[in-house]
Amino acid sequence: MLRGGFPIGCESRAIPSFDRGPSRFYEDNKKGICMSEFAAGPAGRIERVRALMAERGYDAIVVRDEANLRWLTGVKGVFDYTFEFPHAAFITADQCLFHTDSRYLNSFEENTSAGSPWVYDMDEGTIPGWVAGKIAANKCRVCAVEDDMQINFYQGIQRGLEDRSVACMLPLMHDDIRKMRAIKDAEEIELMRHAQSITDAAFQHMLGYIKPGMTEKQVRNELENFMFANGADSLAFGSIVASGPNTANPHAVPSDRVIEKGDFVLMDYGAGYCDYRSDMTRTVVMGEPTQEQLDLYALVRRAHEECVAAIHPGVEGNDIFKLSKKIIGDAGYGDYYNHGLGHGVGIDIHELPNFNRSKNIIEVGSVITMEPGVYLPGVGGVRLEDYGVVTENGYEPFTKTPHDLHVIDC
Repeated sequence: MLRGGFPIGCESRAIPSFDRGPSRFYEDNKKGICMSEFAAGPAGRIERVRALMAERGYDAIVVRDEANLRWLTGVKGVFDYTFEFPHAAFITADQCLFHTDSRYLNSFEENTSAGSPWVYDMDEGTIPGWVAGKIAANKCRVCAVEDDMQINFYQGIQRGLEDRSVACMLPLMHDDIRKMRAIKDAEEIELMRHAQSITDAAFQHMLGYIKPGMTEKQVRNELENFMFANGADSLAFGSIVASGPNTANPHAVPSDRVIEKGDFVLMDYGAGYCDYRSDMTRTVVMGEPTQEQLDLYALVRRAHEECVAAIHPGVEGNDIFKLSKKIIGDAGYGDYYNHGLGHGVGIDIHELPNFNRSKNIIEVGSVITMEPGVYLPGVGGVRLEDYGVVTENGYEPFTKTPHDLHVIDC
């Protein structure tokens, strides 16, 4: 059981803020093709894909992306996201076939739920040849593929079809599975809630750990070790720890810079749990903040909270992004905020929808970050990030850590 509190002699206190109030448990989402008319979990995901196939006139689809495969199969703790792309799925109206190799086959069979429709294969030929063989055996005339499928894999399917004298169209799916993944079901949401609980606990731990004289790398190492020791099975991404003027670099790489009294320290990090990820950023200050630091933090916080209040189902992500730009721009810092406001999170750390210049419609069940920031070169920066789910009533953060500016006593 994780508990709060700080070691004796190393205290943190918060500059007070309003209470955001209790969070509502999110149970259901009902937007679009994706949820209410289908079963929950992996079975429902296959149903959704097959409904799309019928609508588009696809006889089959081929899936290679590991995040898409994890989502479709529901198999936990087997995919290792090495970018070797060692697997492929072939889905028809009545088959779910999965090709893998000897490194993974036993793990898939051991971790696949009873009653799963997936049939595993370890054919000794090439995977593109295996796909071509399945197309031929099923007399497919239209077999859709992912937009980002490797060219050599795509060409391998074509060669395999030519070798078999088989004609089959291979259209792109236009990101359809990624778009489906943007709307999370109850199982996914609970995994991400748990990942965030580890992330919140890590922040409380770090408030009692960080001291002047430590390096950014030391802080990064402690942060990540704590998450692994307290339930994370992976990192959501490479943790960002920046201090002093380095906080003006939104994607700063932790360095040997020594943290000093008076510094902002920014931590952007997250835990991975059962292949799902969390994402959170907090900026703390070492010792009493200056008025400039207080004002900068208050501005970023106001942008965050006003944008959160404006989120509702059906809004365009671009409109919320423009609101954040206006708030920060009206305060005179528009030139120092040049990244998107937020993004979807799930199996991948960056998923749909986006809060940037694109016109994504934000739907119930979208799990998104909210992370405005201001970065002053040579001085420092502030970013404040939560993530949570869009409900019928607005935005419910999974993040439980308050928005107060924490002051580390030095």
